[in-house]
Formats: sequence, structure tokens, C-alpha cells
Amino acid sequence: MGWVTRFLSAVAFLAVGVIFSPETFRSKSDSTNVSTYLKLAHILSFSTAFGAALWVTFIGGIIMFKNLPRHQFGNLQSKMFPAYFSMVGVCCAISVASFGYLHPWKSSSTTQRYQLGFLLSAFAFNLTNLFVFTPMTIEMMKQRHKVERDNNIGGEVGWSKNVEVAKSNPQLAAMNKKFGMIHGLSSLANIMSFGSLAMHSWYLAGKLDL
Repeated sequence: MGWVTRFLSAVAFLAVGVIFSPETFRSKSDSTNVSTYLKLAHILSFSTAFGAALWVTFIGGIIMFKNLPRHQFGNLQSKMFPAYFSMVGVCCAISVASFGYLHPWKSSSTTQRYQLGFLLSAFAFNLTNLFVFTPMTIEMMKQRHKVERDNNIGGEVGWSKNVEVAKSNPQLAAMNKKFGMIHGLSSLANIMSFGSLAMHSWYLAGKLDL
């Protein structure tokens, strides 16, 4: 994860620079080709982030939960989510940097500033999930898996046995409550990120001339 942290930090600083001081990065002979490349980078990175978020949030995760044994599902998610939030975070960072370069803060319209805000929000929510909620969720999940294995549950699909055992096991009940709170915050951050990207997709749709 070290390289991800360094890369995101570098791109974040670059984004701030191109937003508030674009003349530092833009040559006097700014060509149309550079603008086209940046637009391409923005579209590709945004569409990748939006598509990944749509699939993981509303399709892939639900299908896996309904068909995999719960511990297997949890272990898979613990490997997938850091990669997912890293990829979406990188894509959001590229989108922020390219959009900020193409629409400098000082000369951009109110609408463009709002759109930059949505992209920055998506980036921030993903970083929060990557570095705060996901590590907490994974650690809590591992602790709960251990308690569940001691009670011979976790190999089933769905929550039914966990809920049943938790009624007579205060430790598991407390873990369920804490896990639910952390996982809920992570899910909320993910939904807020997706919502921010969805707002930007509406803006991009308005720019198409089909």
C-alpha cells in the first residue's frame, strides 16, 4: 500500500497546483493536443471509477453475498476492497487533476467549480475508506470470524446462524453491533463517492453532442 499512498499524495499536490496556479504548468504555446489528451485522461479515469463503483456497490457485492459462504465472502472482500478503493482513488485523482487543468479555478464558471467539488468529494470519500474504514472493518471482521469459528458458524450463506447464536452470546452480539457501525460508515462513504461521480456524469452528459 506504500506506493499507493505516495502516488495519491503526489497527484493530490499536483491537482491543487493546477487548480489554483495553472500558469505554472501550462506553457504559452498550449496546444490543442494537450487539451485532447487531458480530456481523454479525464473521460477514461472517470468512466473507470464510475463503472467500478456501480458494479461493486450494486451488483458484484450483492451476488457474492447471496452465493458464497459468509467467511469466504468476507475474506474475499478484505482482499478486494483495498484494491477497489485504491483504483477508484487513483482514477478520481487523475480526474481532479485533468479537470482542474482544463478549467482553472480563477477563470472557471460556478458550474465547473461545483463539478470540481464533486470530483474532490469522490476522491476524499475514497481516501477515507481506503485508509480509515476499510482497515477497521477488516480487523473487526477477523476478530468476529474467530468467535464465529469457535461457535461452529460462518460456513453458511447469509446471516441467519449468526443472528441466532448472537442471541445467547453477548460477545458476538457486541461484535456484530461494532462491525455494523463501522461497515455502515464505510458503505455511506462509498455511496457518497458514487453519488458525487453520478453528479459529474450528468454534467458530462450535458456536454455531449450526439
